[in-house]
Amino acid sequence: MPPTPCPCTSGKSYKNCCGPLLDRSTTAKTAKQLMRSRYSAYALGGHGDYLLETWHPDSSGGLTAEALSEKTLNWQGLTILNFNQKGNQATVEFEGSFVDGDGNPGLHHEVSRFRRVKAKWLYVDGKLE
Repeated sequence: MPPTPCPCTSGKSYKNCCGPLLDRSTTAKTAKQLMRSRYSAYALGGHGDYLLETWHPDSSGGLTAEALSEKTLNWQGLTILNFNQKGNQATVEFEGSFVDGDGNPGLHHEVSRFRRVKAKWLYVDGKLE
């Protein structure tokens, strides 16, 4: 049986890409790696606890793991457009293609900000482009 491809469309298998992050056997070494794993969490659904754990507490507001676990879109692919890191701050510009519940295709274009706190990368917020 061939390996399951990672939802983040890195070209790697899930077990060698985002799987170890989502099952907490390792942590993201870069903000880009965290971005990919968060995309996979949304694409797979059911990983709201991971999304909340990797969200900076100053900006997570009233979000709940239960709400973040809901799969609301059928994510089709991820393209990283730009990545910048300076010390403990980073940005990742990406596009995520999806199909909504009515079968309509869409594109989510965002520049996400990340901050490293105590050696752990966290999502801060994102600006839609």
